[in-house]
Amino acid sequence: METKYNIVKQAIMSKILDGTFQPHQKIYTEAELMKQFDVSRHTVRVAIGELVTQGWLYREQGAGTFCVDRSEIEVSTNVSNQKNIAIITTYISDYIFPSIIRGAESYLSQHGYHVSLFNTNNNHESERRALKKILTQRFDGVIIEPTKSALFNPNINDYLNLERQTIPYIMINAYYDELDPLSITMNDEKGGYIQTDHLIELGHTDIIGFFKTDDIQGNKRMKGYLKAHREHEIFIEPSNIVTYSSEEKETKPVEILREKLSEAEDVPTAIVCYNDELAIRLLDVIREKNLQVPEDISIVGFDDSFLANVTEVKLTTIQHPKSKLGESAARMMLDIIKEGKSSQKLARDTVESIVIDPELMIRDSTKQINK
Repeated sequence: METKYNIVKQAIMSKILDGTFQPHQKIYTEAELMKQFDVSRHTVRVAIGELVTQGWLYREQGAGTFCVDRSEIEVSTNVSNQKNIAIITTYISDYIFPSIIRGAESYLSQHGYHVSLFNTNNNHESERRALKKILTQRFDGVIIEPTKSALFNPNINDYLNLERQTIPYIMINAYYDELDPLSITMNDEKGGYIQTDHLIELGHTDIIGFFKTDDIQGNKRMKGYLKAHREHEIFIEPSNIVTYSSEEKETKPVEILREKLSEAEDVPTAIVCYNDELAIRLLDVIREKNLQVPEDISIVGFDDSFLANVTEVKLTTIQHPKSKLGESAARMMLDIIKEGKSSQKLARDTVESIVIDPELMIRDSTKQINK
């Protein structure tokens, strides 16, 4: 359980970071803080004492407690040649993320940078905690994979505070559209189109698509799925589009496919998956129903992860650069730092976002059927 003095301390720090307290502005009195947080004078004094020691506040005898000008601290920190980059991803040890992180970390370490990793678990509150920690320390830049990028971003003030503290950041795999950041992403719409077009060219017309839609990648891949059907003038059965959230990823797709395969009629002949992780999960459902891939059902993944080759059926999937993407993100970040482009606007003047074209890796999970 968080201590009372730390709650007071964190609240004051947040108000400094979001601009409520400006440099050299007097903060609340001890009495006001006691009333606001329902704590003792001792608790308030411990919290303020730590913030003074850590360089957030300063006292003037007889006048009160004031906010330090953080920009002066940041300039002196830069002079010390501290070289730190933060990497925030939705996951660290799962799926394709170790490869992305390894690509970035290897390049950064070669250039003398220390890397600090933060994991959000695709949770906005965890993302907020990571950003707060980065803002209260000194980092030369931040590489971020956004959390639930298709939804409203409740942490926008923290990103604006990165800009306010002139800490450059770039986003990978997705981005928060309202921030218009520099980014390195896949062309996910084209990827979803290629997945679906491949199946249609093999003769499939009853294709069920599974898309995780709290991340922008899933929405764009679904758009590509729809576009391929329309270009081939194939009617889309509405129930063939299955959307799910991060919290539902291990349950809802499995339940829907199990239900679909239990029906006597209208069993789909092919499946488009949001990623390889889902494809492997759905392969178990197909086996459970005594069906074969690709003899009975064709299936296409996304990301060309290590999972694409671990089962007896090697997955047809969309290639993701993984380690190369991480290295590209690191290279872009160091280019920004080297040019001294501390603001997001100045960074965009000389550095451009990268969109990677997807490629289809055809293996054993798809098959031609009679048209």
